[in-house]
Amino acid sequence: MSLKEFLEEIDAQVAAVVASDFEVEITETRFVPNFDDPNITYDNLDNQLKKCKRLESCVLYVDMRDSSKISAEKRPKTLAKIYSSFVKSMIAAGLYYQGHVRNIIGDRVMIVFDQEDCFKKAVDTAILMNSISKHILNKRIKDIEFRCGIGIDYGQMLIAKAGAIRKGAETEFYRSLVWLGRPANIASRLTDIANKTESYTIPGVKQGNYYPYLTDKWLWLDKTHEQFIDELQSTYTRNLTHKDEYFCTFYKTTLGPYSNSHSPILMTEDVYNGLKRQHPDAESIKEGWWSKKSVHIRDYSGNVYGGDVIFTAVKEL
Repeated sequence: MSLKEFLEEIDAQVAAVVASDFEVEITETRFVPNFDDPNITYDNLDNQLKKCKRLESCVLYVDMRDSSKISAEKRPKTLAKIYSSFVKSMIAAGLYYQGHVRNIIGDRVMIVFDQEDCFKKAVDTAILMNSISKHILNKRIKDIEFRCGIGIDYGQMLIAKAGAIRKGAETEFYRSLVWLGRPANIASRLTDIANKTESYTIPGVKQGNYYPYLTDKWLWLDKTHEQFIDELQSTYTRNLTHKDEYFCTFYKTTLGPYSNSHSPILMTEDVYNGLKRQHPDAESIKEGWWSKKSVHIRDYSGNVYGGDVIFTAVKEL
């Protein structure tokens, strides 16, 4: 087949799938489906039908921190042991609270929960993972500070089958379930920053105050745009007057760098409120171990809650 013929074939397949008479059949579910679910299918161009499922529940991602640095510093045999220990432990923690492993990419593990009691199961899983990371993996794996980051979100996810039908030893590499929707994306982005220290700068103003009668010196102050504007006198003219009598000049600048350290466990407001609503007597809720965090996630405008919570039983090991 020539390249032109190949591209024409791909174009025809895409046109058939996006055509108005190609139907997508969605089945609602309360349980996490697997790859062999008959209600999730590949694109069928013969009957012009694709079957998907939709689940409203919690999704959790866990990731090892500083994995690239560890990979660069450790010997291959040691590296293999570290990754194996981490992934195996995180899978076991997910299964302990009836979670379903649905993706493993490098050192990142995705856990999805059946709808019933998903808030408590997801949060308990996160606490267990954090406990294992801090008090077991850190104890057994020498020469590094072993840390993980965990992100959780809740909402509707469309589960579709993606890939191509292949036979033989490489079958598994050409197929997967994809989880479409906000929860998987937001949980993954929370995981990206959990247990990390971020450096950032903000636009601002450098304000110059001059004190002729006191020290005969200049004092330069960092002000955010909002702070600088709030210190201007109200006026109905073109002349601006500053409230500080020693104000003399200013110029635009960049303030920082500042740093912000994030908790090992981060969750969206939906997850926190769901846990609080369904399990108000949960120890982490009663003791106030979760707090609102200053976290900004792309495509998410709600609050983020987080904490460094562990189970006390792990301290007894």
